[in-house]
Amino acid sequence: MSTTTTATASIEVAVDPETAFAVFTDDIGTWWKRGTPYWNDAERGQELRFEPRAGGRLHEVHDPRSGAGFEIGRVVAWEPGRRLAFTWRQADWATDETTDVDIRFEPVGQGTRVTVEHSGWDRVRSATAGSADGHGRGWTELLDFYATSAAAR
Repeated sequence: MSTTTTATASIEVAVDPETAFAVFTDDIGTWWKRGTPYWNDAERGQELRFEPRAGGRLHEVHDPRSGAGFEIGRVVAWEPGRRLAFTWRQADWATDETTDVDIRFEPVGQGTRVTVEHSGWDRVRSATAGSADGHGRGWTELLDFYATSAAAR
């Protein structure tokens, strides 16, 4: 059963939008915690990395030295301080199945509101009515990890 529901999560961090973007992208290898269920290969996954440009990869690194691992998706929009968008695929999905993640960095007060929208569930044949809800809860937990890293900046 497929669904078109969008997973959403949002958090405010006490840094400017440019710093918020940099923490999200440059530091994803540290705040995306190992030992959580958010890995394609929990045994081998060491860190996540973005190639910092449109067309670059979001990559789950299994071997930090060689960079070998699993390509989660491709960057669609790389707009520092404003927007990051990329495709998303999980290892247990068919190779032609991807979803879309769109992240906005909006100034608010003395900080930034970071909002994640994860859509495209209708393109994943194994998606269920609860897929977006589950991913929304996951993004909420991940944004908490991210906020801790942003606060340390």
